[in-house]
Amino acid sequence: MNYVKDVTTTPATTGALAAELRVAISRAARRIKNERGDAGLSDPQFNVVALLDLHGPMTPGQLAEAEHIAAPAMTRTVGLLADLGLVAKADHPTDGRQVVVTLTPAGEAEVRQTRLRRDVWLAGRLDGLTPQERAVLEDAAQLLRRIATS
Repeated sequence: MNYVKDVTTTPATTGALAAELRVAISRAARRIKNERGDAGLSDPQFNVVALLDLHGPMTPGQLAEAEHIAAPAMTRTVGLLADLGLVAKADHPTDGRQVVVTLTPAGEAEVRQTRLRRDVWLAGRLDGLTPQERAVLEDAAQLLRRIATS
């Protein structure tokens, strides 16, 4: 299959390409997210432990803002993750009304395991592609990163 299109003969509109990419990216993301660690966290729960892994300790308010959800919902999520032993809550050093949420070693392991399972699943799919198809995806990954940051 030829993955290099002749743009002079391909009448695909920007809107049609946008729709096709939206569907393909959404389906791929959903499939990748099905690969989970042993804790079987939901996507919002995993997002919290992944944020803590990336940014370090945060308050529930900071986590809620980063995830664009209401603070009470984040408080419930943090409580559940604490009950699972994936995060720890401690008093805020300067504001007695707040807590600081920190990833525990078990939480770090869950993040690593989930990411590894997702990478292994995707690598398995990429192994079935030709070198040319993988090269196209390499270019597409760079373009998608550029789109996501603009």
